[in-house]
Amino acid sequence: MNRKEFLRNGLLGGAAVLAFPRMGISDSQTRIPRSIPNTPFKMKFSPDFDIFNAGASLEEQLEWGYEQGFRAWESTWLRRKTVEEQNQIKRIMDRLDMEFGQFVGTMSFKEVTFAGRDEGLREKTLQEVRESVEIAKRMDTQYIHNVLGLADPKLPWDFQMANAIELLKRVAEIYEPHGIVMVMETMNHKINHPGLFLHEIPQAYAMAKAVDSPSVKILFDAYHVQIQEGNLMPTLDFAWGEIGYFQIGDTPGRKEPGTGEINYKNVLQHIHDKGYRGFVGLEHGISGAGEEGIAAALKRYREVDPK
Repeated sequence: MNRKEFLRNGLLGGAAVLAFPRMGISDSQTRIPRSIPNTPFKMKFSPDFDIFNAGASLEEQLEWGYEQGFRAWESTWLRRKTVEEQNQIKRIMDRLDMEFGQFVGTMSFKEVTFAGRDEGLREKTLQEVRESVEIAKRMDTQYIHNVLGLADPKLPWDFQMANAIELLKRVAEIYEPHGIVMVMETMNHKINHPGLFLHEIPQAYAMAKAVDSPSVKILFDAYHVQIQEGNLMPTLDFAWGEIGYFQIGDTPGRKEPGTGEINYKNVLQHIHDKGYRGFVGLEHGISGAGEEGIAAALKRYREVDPK
């Protein structure tokens, strides 16, 4: 595949969302007041299962999401679902004309996978990467989120970087023929994930540039970046050419926009103005309880949706 065409069509050029007609859903499936606007969001906001309606069926959650204006969905733990469940999700989303975003292909918070030299762990990681290809095809998605594991305190930093870059190149060789994009997320050391190898955007940017493949890009989670580095908009501007996916959550608390210190109205308008039409995953909890909490969260998403 032509590299420029892949970058243009696969990463940042997602098609504009259309305003699909309202679907009828029984009141028993709706968990919030029906007065909430159901016009599609301009930004491709992508909830995960159980953020809003924990305990409801997969179909109920997706239909409810469509009713509220969501035209995309993601599932971090999709790999843990059965093939039958994955197929069910895809059938429902096809019926609703919704797009599927990221899922996790390989993840370890206890092992030195990318930064280390243990060939057994590295081969295990690559096997999980190979297996993730079939899941991506099943869901018709380009995006697989792979976590780079722990840092290795026994190795100098530059050796760890070289190890990670080498393994990322092997991942790219697996994904490129299928038009799949691995996105790697920086996770903060200060609150949530001390000890992980990948924790800053400049580090991720340097690795993506070194790999030099349309199949290895950055997942920019504004929650983690704000805690670890701050300076959100200049940071994303510097890394722009290597960013393939966004996730959001406010801080402190990792709840919906408007509950913390991040000015998401400005941040989301900024990336929209720069031409981003890709997924924005909702990687957070809900601050309020019950129907009122869900309604308040949806109202905040309407307020930060770009103009």
